[in-house]
Amino acid sequence: MTIEERMNGPLFFEKNRVFRIYTGGALFADFFGDDSSDGFFPEEWVASSVKALNKESRGEKEGVSRVEGTRWWFDDLLKQYPQALLGNRSEFGVLTKILDSAVRLPVQAHPDRAYSHRYFQSDYGKAESWVVLATRPGAKLYFGFKKPLDKAVFSAAVEQSAHEKEAMVPLLNEVPVKPGDVFFVPARMVHAIGEGCLILEVQEPSDFTIQPEHWCADYRLSEQEMYIGLPKETALDVFDFSVSGEEAIALGRRSPQILEQTKEVVRESLISYQDTPCFAVERTTLQHGSVRLTQAPAVYVVTGGQGEITWKNGARAVRKGDYFFLPYQAAQTTCFSTKESVQWVACLPPESTV
Repeated sequence: MTIEERMNGPLFFEKNRVFRIYTGGALFADFFGDDSSDGFFPEEWVASSVKALNKESRGEKEGVSRVEGTRWWFDDLLKQYPQALLGNRSEFGVLTKILDSAVRLPVQAHPDRAYSHRYFQSDYGKAESWVVLATRPGAKLYFGFKKPLDKAVFSAAVEQSAHEKEAMVPLLNEVPVKPGDVFFVPARMVHAIGEGCLILEVQEPSDFTIQPEHWCADYRLSEQEMYIGLPKETALDVFDFSVSGEEAIALGRRSPQILEQTKEVVRESLISYQDTPCFAVERTTLQHGSVRLTQAPAVYVVTGGQGEITWKNGARAVRKGDYFFLPYQAAQTTCFSTKESVQWVACLPPESTV
């Protein structure tokens, strides 16, 4: 089958595990149904056209997905077949990840678009969202400053973390989490994913992270990994010191909103375009029967159960852990069906079509 024919239906991809400075991945074993264990490849980048920013590159296409059974990289495919894949969009504009943290990640924040444009010559910041898929005992997130503080106090804590690994933790709100919890992480919001979280992360398509702690568990961060090439004082300007406490947590926590409910199907909004124009996240639970997939371009991740996808010239059984990109031209002609129960999350591109 030619690549042109394959774009009439869902595109599946080779495994795409990405190196990070933290360890994790054991929870992948149940979700993806493989033999994963904890290590330094704790992230699966899903239908990705984004290159990873690592201190040591592991290849020109590190972070970019490759279409299953082909030599086609997804970023190249998007450039060569924009109309078939994206319709009237100039780019897809969203990155989806599945990550599992065995340790607490460094305290961090991501730039907004103005900051990214000024310092990284990029049109994208890194607003993101989290859907908690599974947890280990004691799973938690760190979200927002616990009390009001300023850049000087925060900077001092950064230096203290060089010899006291947990020096920055008391500055943040600690939030216990369970499967099903949803958070929106605005650009510039201080946060850290805690140990024991398997998370579906949907975000703007960049890898810009300012993480000014000196340590991640037993890994010593370099200046490049902390500040991605910026002076410390400039890098710390990415943090928003104007919000703290319960107000910060309330800015992040989201409750699913029902969009459609019948005996056969429940469709929920997890992150809407009212939350952010950068992307949207919806979850569908199909008890039995069949539904037509109308939202494309989009990334679909099967988060529970099993079923079958059918399209013009093919069909494929899918289960928890499978994912695919649905091209624009495959909308309406692709169906999801099940005799039991299946659940998936649709990761949608920016509200704007350009």
